[in-house]
Amino acid sequence: MKFSTGFGWTRLPLLAAAFIFGSALTVSAQIIAPTPAAPDDEAAEAAEAPDVNDPDVLKGIDVDKLDWSQLAVDAGTGIDPLAAKRRAEAAAKEGLDWSSNPNANGSSAVTVKQSVFSFWDTRVGADMTVTSEPKTMSELLAQKATNGGSLPQSSGSAWAAATAPGAGAIWDKTAVEARVDPGAEHSKIGASLSKSMPLSGDTSLTLQNGYSVNQQGTTAVPGIGGHVTRNYETDQTAKITLADTGTSITAGQTLSTTDDKWLRKVGAEQKLFDNITVSGSVGETSQGALNKSVTAGFKKSW
Repeated sequence: MKFSTGFGWTRLPLLAAAFIFGSALTVSAQIIAPTPAAPDDEAAEAAEAPDVNDPDVLKGIDVDKLDWSQLAVDAGTGIDPLAAKRRAEAAAKEGLDWSSNPNANGSSAVTVKQSVFSFWDTRVGADMTVTSEPKTMSELLAQKATNGGSLPQSSGSAWAAATAPGAGAIWDKTAVEARVDPGAEHSKIGASLSKSMPLSGDTSLTLQNGYSVNQQGTTAVPGIGGHVTRNYETDQTAKITLADTGTSITAGQTLSTTDDKWLRKVGAEQKLFDNITVSGSVGETSQGALNKSVTAGFKKSW
């Protein structure tokens, strides 16, 4: 038995065309709201133009007294350059401060310090002597000749210091310092009280009393045990500074538990240039002889 439908395969294209045409009419029947036209530029400028009858916003304000520095802002970053500079200087001050000076024997004196507490100006740091390894035989012989036949050795000590205010009219500054040298088995802790007062013009007088405890240890060797010795010391110093000439004169005396009398000392220092000073001193020793010295110093930090 054979079945047949009322629609033949030849009518399918017509039905498809009718469906597509009906879909197109449905889409075209949807209404799209028109985009509002932009206002005329000339009309907008005319609307924003100030009127002569508008109130004066600067009435009663002295323009010459305005703080125009508030406008000193970097438009690209929105950062005040003066405030940024102050923050950079504060960050550099709080960070590590390195300085290095070459020695005559080929080594370098390196100092590093850092501020840890700004209220009492508390600082920690280290003083090191750093030697360089000789690369050639000529450098090796030169270093031995400079150091008495032996090579210079690296060493260093760690320290901490703090400066605090004084007690009214008695003294105006208190300084405390502690230092440890592991290589030499030496340590020291001391404190000083100072009072500064002007004399006349650019001349000032500074009086200082210092107290310290020095501890020295010895390394144990076979048959002999190590031991520790302590030395207590006090000193009194008076210093006159002439600011206009860069000259300072110092006189003082020192007493320690290893000596049975006060040892007196006088000295002077003259500043020649920004980083160059010349100083000389004459002091007594526990043996009775005089200790004389004249030194010149150059110091540069970067």
